[in-house]
Amino acid sequence: MKWLRPVLLLLLTLILVIGLNTKWGDVPPLGKVLNPFRGVWQNAESRVTPKDQRVKLNGRDGEIRIYFNERGVPHIFADSDRDLYFAQGYITARDRLWQMEFQTHAAAGRLSEIVGKQALGYDRNQRRLGMVYGAERRLASIMADSLSAMYIHAYTDGVNAWIKKLRPSKRPVEYKLLNYRPEQWSPLKSALLLMNMSYTLSGFASDFHLSNTRALLGPEFVETFFPPHPEDVDPIIPPGHEWDFEPIIVQAPETTFEPGLLQSSIIREPDHDIGSNSWAVHGDRTASGRPLLADDMHLELNLPSIWYEVQLSAPGVNVYGVSLPGVPMVIVGFNDHLGWGFTNVGSDVMDIYEIRFRDDTLSEYYHDNQWKPVQKRVEEIRVRRGTTVRDTVRYTHHGPVVNDNREDVTMNYIPGGHALRWTAHDPSNEFYMFYHLNRARDYREYSDIISHFRNPAQNFTYADKAGNISIRSNGKFPVRWPGQGHFISDGSDPLYDWQEYIPHDHKPYIKNPARGFVSSANQHPANSAYPYEMGRFFAPYERGARINQFLEEHDIATAETMKRLQLDNKSLHAESVLPALLSLIDQDTLGGTSFYAFNKLDGWNYANDADDVAPTIFHAFWGNLYSSIWRPVFGNDQRHVRLPSRNRTVQLILEEPGSPYLNPSGGGSRTTFAALVTAAFLKAVIDLEKRHGDPGPAWLWGSHQGAVVNHLARIPGFSRKVFTGGGSESVNATRNTNGPSWRMIVSMEDELEAYGIYPGGQSGNPGSVRYDNFLDDWGAGRYYTLRLYSSEEEARAESAYSLIIR
Repeated sequence: MKWLRPVLLLLLTLILVIGLNTKWGDVPPLGKVLNPFRGVWQNAESRVTPKDQRVKLNGRDGEIRIYFNERGVPHIFADSDRDLYFAQGYITARDRLWQMEFQTHAAAGRLSEIVGKQALGYDRNQRRLGMVYGAERRLASIMADSLSAMYIHAYTDGVNAWIKKLRPSKRPVEYKLLNYRPEQWSPLKSALLLMNMSYTLSGFASDFHLSNTRALLGPEFVETFFPPHPEDVDPIIPPGHEWDFEPIIVQAPETTFEPGLLQSSIIREPDHDIGSNSWAVHGDRTASGRPLLADDMHLELNLPSIWYEVQLSAPGVNVYGVSLPGVPMVIVGFNDHLGWGFTNVGSDVMDIYEIRFRDDTLSEYYHDNQWKPVQKRVEEIRVRRGTTVRDTVRYTHHGPVVNDNREDVTMNYIPGGHALRWTAHDPSNEFYMFYHLNRARDYREYSDIISHFRNPAQNFTYADKAGNISIRSNGKFPVRWPGQGHFISDGSDPLYDWQEYIPHDHKPYIKNPARGFVSSANQHPANSAYPYEMGRFFAPYERGARINQFLEEHDIATAETMKRLQLDNKSLHAESVLPALLSLIDQDTLGGTSFYAFNKLDGWNYANDADDVAPTIFHAFWGNLYSSIWRPVFGNDQRHVRLPSRNRTVQLILEEPGSPYLNPSGGGSRTTFAALVTAAFLKAVIDLEKRHGDPGPAWLWGSHQGAVVNHLARIPGFSRKVFTGGGSESVNATRNTNGPSWRMIVSMEDELEAYGIYPGGQSGNPGSVRYDNFLDDWGAGRYYTLRLYSSEEEARAESAYSLIIR
C-alpha cells in the first residue's frame, strides 16, 4: 500500500488546482486571483510619480506628445485629428478600459456573458428596449459621414492598441475577479455608450402611471394635481419673452383615447435627482466685466468615475473638459474662445402605444385602417455556463413591443402588448456635433453646430470671450397636439403618431437677456405662452428658484461667487412649509428626544448642511407626512400610479388646509390635519432612534445620507461613502448615490480662469492612488485649477511626467 499515500496526495493536489482555478458561482477562481505573478497583486500601483515614457505604436501618422499634470490629467498634443483621437482612445483605455467595456456590455444586454443567468432578465430588457437597435442606427449615421467615420475609427484603433499591448497580468482587477478578458473595441461600442447615456437621461415615460391615475381617480384629479405649468415654476426662459415665429400645428383626433387600468408592469419614471444646474452671467454683472459660466451635471455617482478629464490639442482645436470614457472628444468644457455646459431637459421624448394585434401569432397589427406586418428581430443572448437564449422582439413602425405578454421579462418597464416610440431609436450623429463644438470660435458657429444634436435632449448653456451668454433647450422634440403623449396612446390611430418635429429656431432659447444671466436646473423650459408642448413633468421649482434668487442678489459676481452657489445647501422646500408644520404639532405630546428634535427644527436655517441634525429630522418628518397624506388615496401599492409632486403637496398644505386629502376622516378642519402632522413628526423621531440610537453623530445629515459612490459592479471594498451636505432640492443636489458628477466654472477672460472637480479620480484601478483621490476634496467643496495650455511648451514645463507615442 506504499502507493496509496502519494496517490491520495496527487488527487488532493489535482482537486486543489482545479478548484482554485474554477469560478464557483459568484466566487472568482482564487488561484488566478491570488497568483503573485498574474493576479490582483499586479494591479497595485506605487504612489511615486511615474517616469517619462516613450512607446512605439502602429496605427498613427506622426509623433504624439502627452503631458500629465500631478492629478494624472493628460494634455494631448498631436499634429492631426486622426492622431489626436487615436491618442485619446489609447490613454482613456489605459486608465479606464474595464469601465468602458463593462458599460457597453450593460447597454447591449450582454452581462449574462460575464456573470451568468442572474443577469438574463436585465439583458432581455435591454434588448427589448432596443438599445442595440438604436446604437446600430446611430452608428449607420456616423459612418455615413466620412469625417465622423475617420475619427471614430482612429479612437477605436487607439483603444485596441492599448488592448494589444496589455499583458494578462496587468489587466484591470475586475477582469480577474469576474474571470473574463477584454475583447476588441469597435465603433458600435462607442455608439452604445451614447445610447446608454440616452437611456439614463431620456429613457422614461409617465404615460403609464398617469393613465392609471386618471382611470383610478378621474380626469379632474389629474388636472388639479398635475397641471402642465405649475404656478410656482420659474421657467428657464423668463416670462414675457416674445416668440417671433409661426408655430407648427398638427391635427388632433376628435375623441380622446382612454386605456383601462393597467397593473402588469412598473414603468421607469423620471428621476429628478438625475438632473443638473447650469448658468452663465453676463459681464455687466461680474467683477471682471467678462461672462462667467458654471455647470454641474447631476448623475448617479460611480467608481470608476463617469467622466475623464482631458485637454485635446491639434491644428484647429484646443479644448479642455471632461470626456465620456469610450467616446472621443470633450463632452462638456471650454476652448480658447468659448465654453458650454449641459442640463437635462427632461422633455417627453418617449411615448407608449397600445397595440391591437390581428391574432395570437402577433405577426400583424392594426394601424390607419389596415393590418400591417410586424418586423421581427431575433436577439441572441449568450449565458455564461448556460444555454444561449434566443429572444424574438417584434417591431412596429412606432418601435419595439417590449413585452408581448408571452413571457415574464423581469425588469420590463412597458405594459404587455404596448410599443415604445423613443427619439433615441432614430438615426443621429452626436459625434459630428461634438467634433465641431470642440472647435467652435464664436456664437454663430456654436449656434449652427448644436442644431445637429438630437438625443438625449439637453439645455445648452453658453458663454464666450466676446461677451455673449445664452441658453437653448436642444434636441429632437415631437410637435404635439394638446395632451398628446401624456397618457397611453392609441397605436392604431395615425393622429397619435409623431407628425412633425419642433424646428431648431423654434426651440426655447434666449441670448443676452436683460436680467443679465441665464440658468437651468431641469425646470420647465418655458411658461404656457410658449406655443409647443414639451412635456408635463419637469424638475421641482426649488433649485431653479434658488439659483435665480442668488444670482439676482449678487451683481458683481466672481468665480468664488459661482463656487458658493454650486455648493449652496439652502432648501426652499423646507423654508416654505416647515414653519406651518411646526405650528400644527401638538407640543404637549413632546418629551425627551421628540422635544429635542422639535427645537432643532425650530432653530434651523433651512440649509442641508452635513454637520447639522435638523436636515435629517426634517426629511424623515416630511417623508412620513407625505406618505400619510397620499397613502389613503392611492393605497399601499403605489408602483402603478403617479403621486402628486412635493411642490403640489406643499401648495395643498399652505393654500387648501381644509382639503379632504389633508383631513381623511372628514370635517374639513385643521384639527384633523394637525393630528396627522403630529403623528408624522413623532414617527420620524422613533424611526431615527431605531436606526441611529440616541441623537449623536449618526444623526448628522452627512452621516445619515451623505454621498455613496458605488463601484460599477458593486464589488465590495471598491466603493466609498463621503461625508457631505446637500439634498435633491438644494443647488448642491447631493443625495445618497446621486450628485454633481462634474463641477465646472469658467471666467471668459483673455487669460481663461477655470476651476473644476469630479467625484473620483483619473484611474479606474482600485489599486491606484488616483482611483478616488478627488473624492474628499469634492465632498469638502474644493476645486482644482483647470489649465488649458495655449502651447505645448507650457504643458511640458508644468507637467509631472510625459508619454511620447512614436
